[in-house]
Amino acid sequence: MHRHLVKTEALLAATCVLGKEEAHHLQTVLRVKPGDEVQLFDGQGRTRQAAVADLAKNALTLSTIAPVVFHAKPACALTLFACVSKGKHMDWTIEKAVELGVARIVPVVSARTIVRIESEDRDAKVDRWMRIAEEATRQCGSAWLPEILPPCSLTESLALVKATTPTFVAALTPDAKPLREYLLPTANCNCQLPTVQAGWFVGPEGDFTPEELAQLLEAGALPVSLGKSVLRTETACLYGLCVLNCAWL
Repeated sequence: MHRHLVKTEALLAATCVLGKEEAHHLQTVLRVKPGDEVQLFDGQGRTRQAAVADLAKNALTLSTIAPVVFHAKPACALTLFACVSKGKHMDWTIEKAVELGVARIVPVVSARTIVRIESEDRDAKVDRWMRIAEEATRQCGSAWLPEILPPCSLTESLALVKATTPTFVAALTPDAKPLREYLLPTANCNCQLPTVQAGWFVGPEGDFTPEELAQLLEAGALPVSLGKSVLRTETACLYGLCVLNCAWL
């Protein structure tokens, strides 16, 4: 089934007309024909079946053929706090995080983060990441787009960590324990109970500074060991999201 992201008002209308750029994927890549069905989604939980009614050089017309369906949000809203990785690694992290059902992504620039983002470049970065998130949402079949916040410093992220309970942080310290131990019925943190939100915080390739990790723990983050191997930051992001997805989504 082809899927296409549209604004809510277009999804609710009986007819939806896509301009040349909007219709590019359907018309040029997928080469849809009149009568082909397309599932419209607005990224806010609504989907609706439509069919291609007309193809033109600069537009594509879709006619809705079924009622709007509303999909409930996942049981647990997962937030990924990810220190920005270099090159295309952050793009890959965004894509996979969306496929694993995150509700929010918080890009963080810590002391050892190699990538530095100037204030005037933040909006452009978020726009790029949102395009990646939209494509990943279309591909994986989700009805919900995640929120992607502008890049912030680790200090600025602490308020969100405090408000997102529990938040787990990947740590190389001796007191860190496997994530599964926090989820066991005998765990003291009550993390095994159904929760409406959770966070997963991963540092840069050079890890957090001792001061940064102390700040995170003071904010309530729970230190998690990733085993004997030292994982790349993008691998560590997926590690935690996979476990939390399995436990709570």
